[in-house]
Amino acid sequence: MTSHAILDSNTHRDLRVASDPSADMGDGVMSCITFPDEFRRVQGEFPILFRMDAARENFHALAMFGFEQGENLFLDNGKWDAAYRPLALSIQPFLIGRNPDGEGPGQVHVDMEHPRANAAEGTRVFDEDGRPTPYLEGIAEQLGAVDQGYRGQDAFFAALKRHELLEPFTLEITLADGAKNNLVGFHIIDEAKLQALDGEAVAELHAEGHLMPIFMALASLSQIGELVARKNRREGHI
Repeated sequence: MTSHAILDSNTHRDLRVASDPSADMGDGVMSCITFPDEFRRVQGEFPILFRMDAARENFHALAMFGFEQGENLFLDNGKWDAAYRPLALSIQPFLIGRNPDGEGPGQVHVDMEHPRANAAEGTRVFDEDGRPTPYLEGIAEQLGAVDQGYRGQDAFFAALKRHELLEPFTLEITLADGAKNNLVGFHIIDEAKLQALDGEAVAELHAEGHLMPIFMALASLSQIGELVARKNRREGHI
């Protein structure tokens, strides 16, 4: 269940948010949404894979944390074991709200049913005088980055589709104890087709700002081996 409300200094004066990483607080997931503007920061820690939505109309990008539903191999005894935490996780329980027509400035909303909201011991959102705390100011900045990133990703995926640069990807891994894990239903950048593009197409991708995130997504695939190593360590095999 969710219960979104516009964040208000009167209604939410005493709101505290649990900001520490925790599976119980929403971090127990095998992946989260990311977007091209974030790929540079994500690729140094997590594989970036692409998946088509349920309606099979649009793609979205995912930062991968594990191989099974509910598995986050970067959570370690209440600590985030990576140099970067993707924005889709770090902004919880906040989100951007807009008018029904999608126009106009974004508003900071809070999901009051989220487990991070109403924490007895947490970070204050407003001070005693109703002014935003530094924590909320940081959240607002992150929300702005997320909003901008999501709004810009349609052009990125349109370019990938135009140049047929996505290919299906299935991964089967065998752990040290012989157990198998599978990642199915994903896509990755087709490196062979990328290399085969002519100069005009490459220049177009560069001019539109898509070439760098394409390279970052490709580079992120080197993190799959580290993800497997984390899985083995978690299972006590290494």
